[in-house]
Amino acid sequence: MKVSRIFCSATFVVACFFNATAMAYSPEMNELSCKKPKFREFNLTEYKAPEYKEVLPESSFSFTISVWANPETIKLSAKKQPLPFTVETTTTYHRVKSKLPASFNGQFVRVEASAKAVLGCDEKDGWLVKVAAKPVEKAIEQGADKPAEKVTGQEAEKKPVEKVSEQPAEKAAEAVPEKK
Repeated sequence: MKVSRIFCSATFVVACFFNATAMAYSPEMNELSCKKPKFREFNLTEYKAPEYKEVLPESSFSFTISVWANPETIKLSAKKQPLPFTVETTTTYHRVKSKLPASFNGQFVRVEASAKAVLGCDEKDGWLVKVAAKPVEKAIEQGADKPAEKVTGQEAEKKPVEKVSEQPAEKAAEAVPEKK
């Protein structure tokens, strides 16, 4: 009889143990284990203090999303209007590329992106940008922030003129006399 009581007690303890571990799983645990997609490397300048920089009209931009995001669920919009985009997938991330439409020139635009993870949870992110009203002239892009100086006859004689040779480097080196 002692053996049967020991066996019954052991069976009761084992049943309680397995029941407790079976009850430890709950649907909320799935939400905790789901990795939300992460948005990174947005390449346009955000409009924020202290710089308040504007981006060029019709700028192309890109950003990356973590690889556990489902690329078929990616959505991209600006001012609540869907934007066309392309997705390049690698082993570590998805790169999303798009372009700001010309209709946003001179406006504040919030670029919003959303994606669902493969396990089902989703994430949203966004960036505020200020689009310039008109394109910047090529001269300013090249660093000439101020207009060229006007030079009159006598002043031109005083200023040295630098002549730029269009010869290849080897020929220019041959033309220079050697010092003895």
